[in-house]
Amino acid sequence: MNRIAFVFPGQGSQIVGMGKDLYDNYQVAREIYEMADDIMGMHLSEISFHGPSEILTQTHITQPALFVHSYVLTQIIGDKIVAHTASGHSLGEYTANVYAKSVSFEDGLKLVKRRGELMKESGNKRPGTMAAIIGLNEDQVDEICKIASENQIVQPANYNAPGQIVISGDVDAVRRAIKIAKDEPYKAKMAKELQVSGAFHSELMLTSTEELRVILNSTIFKNAEIPIYTNSDAEPVENSDIIKNSLFRQLISSVKWQQLITNKIKELNITEFYEIGSGKVLTGLIKRINPDVKLHNIGTAEDLKNYNL
Repeated sequence: MNRIAFVFPGQGSQIVGMGKDLYDNYQVAREIYEMADDIMGMHLSEISFHGPSEILTQTHITQPALFVHSYVLTQIIGDKIVAHTASGHSLGEYTANVYAKSVSFEDGLKLVKRRGELMKESGNKRPGTMAAIIGLNEDQVDEICKIASENQIVQPANYNAPGQIVISGDVDAVRRAIKIAKDEPYKAKMAKELQVSGAFHSELMLTSTEELRVILNSTIFKNAEIPIYTNSDAEPVENSDIIKNSLFRQLISSVKWQQLITNKIKELNITEFYEIGSGKVLTGLIKRINPDVKLHNIGTAEDLKNYNL
């Protein structure tokens, strides 16, 4: 029997127009987008469908837009494809929790809305940046971060795939790390600053943590119906208290994407991954982590039709 995992994208996968075809073709999509606009107190649907891009790419808009888009797809898919486990990259972990029924869609969206606002505020209070380092291993990147820190913060933020690590921290420290990574003895294939509004998954996000803890603690969580492999530990979680703690820690911890995918395949014998949402970032990473698993993307009305959903 095929063992299936759903994975949900995070920030960076958004595109103007996402969800428009779903809204036009499915009544359930219209209902969810209307509910989301109401919860957000703004026309999130209009920004998702028509942009402009410079608004959609703002953290506090991007996160709810991606979350709602992925959730709409899960509702259209229903029980026609059933996942044995779920995960998401950063923001996508919230979507995974809604899919696993540990938190309701409405409460999940309120959490994501506040998380996006807090991350934006942290970026303003403690300006930082992120960079992709390609072609080096974990030990080398750790070493580079230690050398580059000089009493500032720079740390690995995303262990995405073999030879693909994102670092995060103070602007000067990240730029020093980029220069060190490019030079001897490391000679990274690529070291490039990313267009982001803050140093996500680093200690610079500490200014957001207490408020995030308050809203997480005031939200009703239940035990998940399927295991969620978390970003912060790469381990399966079903207990509601551990889920809340994982979402809290995730903000300042590294995203252990490579490890959680490897663990999922090994421990649950997962043979197929479906990326549910905008873009193909996660299936691209999974292909690099393990080229033997089957990969699928469902992000549009056309994709749903191709899978007879």
